[in-house]
Amino acid sequence: MIIVDCDNLRIDKYLTEKLSFSRSKIQKLIESGKVLVNNHEISSNYKVKLGDEIKIEEISSDDGTIEAENIDINVVYEDDDLLIINKESGMVVHPAVGHYTNTLVNALLYHFKIESKDPIRPGIVHRLDKDTSGLMIVAKNEEMHDVLAKMIQEKKIKRCYVAIVNGVISHETGTIDAPIGRDPNNRQKMAVTDINGKDAITHFKVLKRFKNHTYIECMLETGRTHQIRVHLAYINHPVVNDPLYQKKKTTEFGQMLHSKSIEFIHPKTKKKIYFEVEPPQEFLEKLKELENE
Repeated sequence: MIIVDCDNLRIDKYLTEKLSFSRSKIQKLIESGKVLVNNHEISSNYKVKLGDEIKIEEISSDDGTIEAENIDINVVYEDDDLLIINKESGMVVHPAVGHYTNTLVNALLYHFKIESKDPIRPGIVHRLDKDTSGLMIVAKNEEMHDVLAKMIQEKKIKRCYVAIVNGVISHETGTIDAPIGRDPNNRQKMAVTDINGKDAITHFKVLKRFKNHTYIECMLETGRTHQIRVHLAYINHPVVNDPLYQKKKTTEFGQMLHSKSIEFIHPKTKKKIYFEVEPPQEFLEKLKELENE
């Protein structure tokens, strides 16, 4: 299922931007009744509304079934119902425009049996941006997916990130409470906005200050697209090397943002699950570089 995050855009254009299908392919799916909005069939000129629920049913191999690919992934935990993956920076989570192959989903379908009704994002409970590294949860079946998604919504899953940001943050801790929605001037970006914005809250704590940078820890209270990146740019401390929200990207490596730890009570075993992983080597090297400034 896709939850629409914008307003007043033709559905065929919207899905072309979201998925790895041509506009003509999307229009054929709509014409054949395989695309439902709020459980109703629609035409290609239907204009989506914020919060619409789009379901794409029974995509056949001719319509571009996602292929399983033998791609290495780092699994830090596995049981019959879920996985915890340490995603590397640079890996796209699920197929989208320009990234139909070599995604985490392609790898998951090769290595694991994932039971899901979602043809595009099977198993994906929450996502990390392409250039964000670290821990994320994957559901192996639809029942666990629904439970975990609800737990995230009810703030029962703690997700902690670390980031290196531009500028020196003077205070020790802070909370950014500012709504996030699609940037009206650039559809590739999100922005703090009252126009179609949804509540978004990020807590942060300073771990270390450098000459012109700060190393911080971030805790998500909500999970909007690009939330940490948008919020930190909003307070004029964008994530180092962010290709969208700072003026220029300085290295080939992605933004210095890492999903460090995940903590929750397992829905079935009722045992506490906690995992923590170090940032990638490039992130650690950047910290060393700043130490020596």
